[in-house]
Amino acid sequence: MPSDMLRDVKELIKAHGTPEREVYLDGENSGMVFPEALRAMVNAYRGLRFAHPSITHRAGWESYEALYEATETIAGFIGAEAGEITYTHSGTEANNLAIIGAALANKSGRRKIVVSSIEHLSVIFPAESLRKVGYKLVEVPVDREGFVEEEAFSNAIDRDVFLVSVAAVNHEIGTVQDLKGLVEIARDKNPDIIFHTDAVDALGRVKFDVRDLDVDMATLSSHKCYGPKGAGALYIRDGVKVEPILHGQLSTQRLWPGVENVPAIIGFAKAVELLDRNFDAYVARMRRLRDMLIEGIMSSVEHVILNGPRGARRAPDNVNVSFLFCEGEAITVELSLKGIYVSSGSACTSRVLEPSHVLLALGRLYEEAHGSILMKVSPMHSEDDIRYVLRHVPEAISRIRSISPIKGEVG
Repeated sequence: MPSDMLRDVKELIKAHGTPEREVYLDGENSGMVFPEALRAMVNAYRGLRFAHPSITHRAGWESYEALYEATETIAGFIGAEAGEITYTHSGTEANNLAIIGAALANKSGRRKIVVSSIEHLSVIFPAESLRKVGYKLVEVPVDREGFVEEEAFSNAIDRDVFLVSVAAVNHEIGTVQDLKGLVEIARDKNPDIIFHTDAVDALGRVKFDVRDLDVDMATLSSHKCYGPKGAGALYIRDGVKVEPILHGQLSTQRLWPGVENVPAIIGFAKAVELLDRNFDAYVARMRRLRDMLIEGIMSSVEHVILNGPRGARRAPDNVNVSFLFCEGEAITVELSLKGIYVSSGSACTSRVLEPSHVLLALGRLYEEAHGSILMKVSPMHSEDDIRYVLRHVPEAISRIRSISPIKGEVG
């Protein structure tokens, strides 16, 4: 980082001062961590379980034991076998392995990939890259709440389709797809397809079982389910062919070279264990906080649009709203001054002033997409946190609109 940029950052931090309260709602970009998961990771470092799990000494064997036990926990939570889990260091890496790795192993001659138009960019970009080697990419449209249009989806599936990828829960607007129904449509028309789902935002929020859903691959990420960063995973159904996309010294797994981040994986497993044990209570809590936040904003601020569905068809943690006559980046800064941390647009484009491709796919206008704010509650948030946010959001929006060049159009 250039020294002048670092100075600017230091000045920004200094200008913030010490807020009355801090409420972290930017779970899209980097999730909160369960204290128990953090302790499990720290204890792994203290107990030599950071060692290389394929080296033949006691520390290596203990690391391998911890890795395998963690894998059984994670696999069991989604109805998989331990041998069907491949570790990466993030969900982005796992999505790339799924899309490109499956294409590298493809000997069928089929060259068509079908995705929804609101997939995470770590699915869309690798799929687009395969056009260079003869693949065709079809992006199926969604309705105004983000649900895949089933007729268009069915029409896109033919005998040339090799791979389908649809997220179980959309990362930006929280739409819970009828994934099982989409898998059935796809397999009825082409039983030979590989069906991948990005399950990063489903884990711990909706019931998710790979056997029940009949998916071939599923992407997971530790930091999206209240574990530490540095651990991602790809479920690959036994028998599905995937080739490595990175090459180097292997450790305990064939598809991803390098040393597994065992302490992070241990923290990941602890987070999954907590989500499994407390699933109903955590979901009910998040849903209550989500609705409190949505209803509070919609009732106290004018010219607001809720992006995505309501109720059970929406992920319990997700709040995505567009404030008209405001820029999302301005809102994040204004709220940050009060210790409220949210994200503007998608995580992948938050430093680029381009509207979210997800919101545009819903039919939102550019100005509606530009004013979007994404907030994600967690089991660790309280009603007092939400009340604090609801006290300051109307103030922030009023101030931004008062200095907006189009403020005269409000009302």
